[in-house]
Amino acid sequence: MIYILDDEAGKQALHVKGELHKYLIKVRRHKEGDEINFRSRQNIEILHRYKIETVEPRSAELSLISSDIHEVKSEKSLHIGWCTIDANSIEKVLPSLCEIGVARVSFITCQRSQKNTKLDFKRFQRIIEASMQQCGRSTYIEFDTYKNVEEFVTKFPDVNVFDFCDEVLEEYSAVKTVLIGCEGGFSLSERELLSSLKRFRLNTPMVLRSESAVVAIASKILL
Repeated sequence: MIYILDDEAGKQALHVKGELHKYLIKVRRHKEGDEINFRSRQNIEILHRYKIETVEPRSAELSLISSDIHEVKSEKSLHIGWCTIDANSIEKVLPSLCEIGVARVSFITCQRSQKNTKLDFKRFQRIIEASMQQCGRSTYIEFDTYKNVEEFVTKFPDVNVFDFCDEVLEEYSAVKTVLIGCEGGFSLSERELLSSLKRFRLNTPMVLRSESAVVAIASKILL
């Protein structure tokens, strides 16, 4: 755990109890004199460092040592347009996308998307926050939705499209936005719509699941 998210972070003294006390003292085995990093959601770019002053059976008192602006984020920015798949599959890879440094994910209802898929952005944020505390990242992934592929490519005409094609993308440095289909790929009408855009594939003979492709492509571009 690189830091703890706590809305009280930034105050001169923190009174820790409940689940956080259990985690810090019993699980992480912190003791008096240890120093711990905190951030608050309101000013997440500021890293607050606290020292544990006293430890009681059910509580602990911490005092503020320093507060400094310390942003941790990817040097590059990647926006993924992701045709919607099963929400459980999305949730499994969100921590990886957070660690890799993806800046934004737009979920698109394409013709082969599973119907009636409900995206719980509040749950997504909780998953991302848990990952951020583990990897140290200090910026959230932005989430939004588009009703179809046409709406997305109209808004982002310079998008690179991941698809079944001959061209392997060798140079990733200029890629800022990428479109990835759902299971089964794009429909014929969607491919026709995308035919004028730059398309690419990864250098593998295997067919990737949508969530595998998202992680692989993000890693190629950002890492």
